[in-house]
Amino acid sequence: MIRVLIAEDMHMIRGALVALLSLEQDMEVVAELDRGDEIVAAALRTLPDVAVLDIDLPGLDGLTAAGELHEKLPSAKILVLTGLSQPGVLLRALQAHVRGFIVKDAPAETLADGVRRVHAGERVIDPDLIAAALETGTSPLTAREADVLRAAESGLPTDQIATRLSLSSATVRNYLSNAITKVGAHNRLDAIRISRNAGWL
Repeated sequence: MIRVLIAEDMHMIRGALVALLSLEQDMEVVAELDRGDEIVAAALRTLPDVAVLDIDLPGLDGLTAAGELHEKLPSAKILVLTGLSQPGVLLRALQAHVRGFIVKDAPAETLADGVRRVHAGERVIDPDLIAAALETGTSPLTAREADVLRAAESGLPTDQIATRLSLSSATVRNYLSNAITKVGAHNRLDAIRISRNAGWL
């Protein structure tokens, strides 16, 4: 039996995933969670062979949780199930030791097949997504530039971004200018759009 942990915050989707995998004769769902910050503790308690994680989870995002899970329980293979297919997200997932990356609009049988293949030691990633990730590359933004763009995304003026991030207004303007240049944008809104679409934010 392949022991599976599922972390998905949308109750209906999680219920469907549990029901889907429970129909498989060679799988057993040993834990189901709706928060990212509960994944490691639940995994250490139930010892899953495969962890199926959503990216957008409350408490701790799925990719950060994946990195922690790999560190604490390296025997558990990780498969990310996501509505996001941005290339930058895929690159971050691979850096977090994720073995599989399946988008939520894939056919239902793709999940069980993905769990089996990841459990067997294979990587399960859409080839088109790999090609797009290679074209896009890793994020050109520093962590601080990304922080400033995220704060700017909520529409805050420069001085409020500076206050929120404990920076001077001049430093925030520099980070914004650098980010706009690095991603080839025309202005801050364009930089946010480009970065968000690439999965860099």
